[in-house]
Amino acid sequence: MKIMRLGEIGREQPAVMVPSAGGPGRYYSLLPLTQDVDGAFLASGGTGKVRHALEAGLLPELQGAETLRIGPPLARPGSVVGIGMNYAAHAAESGSPPPEVPVVFLKPSNTVAGPFDPAPVPPNSSRYDWEVELGIVIGREAGYLESVREAEDCIAGYVTANDLSEREYQLPGAAGQWTKGKSLPGSTPLGPWLVPADEIDGGNLRLRSWVNGEPRQDSKTSELIFDAATLVHHCSQYMRLEPGDVVLTGTPEGVALSGRFPYLQPGDVVEVEVVGLGRQRLELFRAGESGS
Repeated sequence: MKIMRLGEIGREQPAVMVPSAGGPGRYYSLLPLTQDVDGAFLASGGTGKVRHALEAGLLPELQGAETLRIGPPLARPGSVVGIGMNYAAHAAESGSPPPEVPVVFLKPSNTVAGPFDPAPVPPNSSRYDWEVELGIVIGREAGYLESVREAEDCIAGYVTANDLSEREYQLPGAAGQWTKGKSLPGSTPLGPWLVPADEIDGGNLRLRSWVNGEPRQDSKTSELIFDAATLVHHCSQYMRLEPGDVVLTGTPEGVALSGRFPYLQPGDVVEVEVVGLGRQRLELFRAGESGS
């Protein structure tokens, strides 16, 4: 099952899409269960409740769902935690050795956007970059966890993510300014779906990206240096992860920072996909132009 939020920005309604063989799938409203897909819903065993309600035929079919905007699959997280250089090949193309411990940074939660929303390029940006990533959705509080196994139980599900990054803002000087390069409006598109962790193998998913139809990244989450549960365990030693938070697990090689591809420009179309979690399509525009 694929948990979604459908509707205009700020007015999304919770839904679930159930794929059907050879067909587009059927959509059902989750309003009988919850007003939104948020931390409280996930912490209360929300994904299990959805599964039970579907099996019992308790959810009304959502007519016209295909015509609605697809929003982020969960309401605005309390925290968005980013992981840097978590693929050895990406670390190499960035000019760094593979990290011995996870590289952790934070993104403001107001950077979260829908998977098909127009994507703003900052007014003075010249090095805007794409990053396809597996996103972890936290389902229960994680603080000072004692083991990686305990961390596994804190993962509610997974989403496709794009960690759009302005490298000129992120990397000047010896210390870098990661927050500046990772905090731009609309720079964390999520979705289209949230898939429960017990319905997909987050450790063996293919990630791909394209710019204007040309392939850029192609890797698998099996190549992560630090896997999903290890990241949740590690982060829990330094911060409290709460239900509804998102951890971005890092991007594989094939970004513009490598020097092999041009940076993004207004008018470009960026697509990213994690197989099984859905594909995004973003049309870029220059923020501040034409009243935007």
